[in-house]
Amino acid sequence: MFDGVARGYDRTNAVLSVGNAALWRIQTVKAIDPQAGERILDIAAGTGTSSAAIARSGARVIAFDFSAGMIEEGRKRHPELEFVQGDAQKLPFGDDEFDAVTISFGLRNVEDPRLALSEMYRVLKPGGRLVVCEFSRPPIGVLRAAYFTYLQKVMPVIAGAASTNPDAYRYLFESIADWPEQAVLSQWLRAAGFTRVAYRNLSAGIVALHRGRKPLDAAIRASVAKKRVARRRPSSSAAAE
Repeated sequence: MFDGVARGYDRTNAVLSVGNAALWRIQTVKAIDPQAGERILDIAAGTGTSSAAIARSGARVIAFDFSAGMIEEGRKRHPELEFVQGDAQKLPFGDDEFDAVTISFGLRNVEDPRLALSEMYRVLKPGGRLVVCEFSRPPIGVLRAAYFTYLQKVMPVIAGAASTNPDAYRYLFESIADWPEQAVLSQWLRAAGFTRVAYRNLSAGIVALHRGRKPLDAAIRASVAKKRVARRRPSSSAAAE
């Protein structure tokens, strides 16, 4: 599906978000707070628009995406970036590699988002930062109703005029409607091991910016947990008895 919309993806997003996509990207980069020399993983990077914005800080950014079509288009637009294709549920990187990991509007497209969050935790360095920018649920009932009416009735008409593959955008409404509220996603981050978990609503809660940290003592915690598991296992002689 994403291969089919790669060419006009950024243009369509700008139209459907009524220009807010650029503002959400600015807020996401600020939350990441990229520093020169840092190594940052941008998951669901698409054509690399977000990765390029992060890289302007001097950070070394890897643009990671599941869609070969998105990556092909991204390499044309941003030859200066490193693109890697793969599955967010099984990241092809070692433990403790990145200073920051981010994903924008892609976590809800993963089959098992909680597994993906655990992988993000794994590849982050202790003390590393996670930033998730995702569509969410406006907390005010009237606004929430108006927003879902827009998604269901108005957005398909606009997508039909602006998108290279209008049918693909029918999925967008379904995925947003099925996505949990802000508090639930925060619970998922904590369950994955992240601390200092917080979120901030953007555009009255249409989008939420979630943040978390991998604890500085994460390596120590992992070592202690392994020792506990080893102590619980019966010895070979005991098992034989």
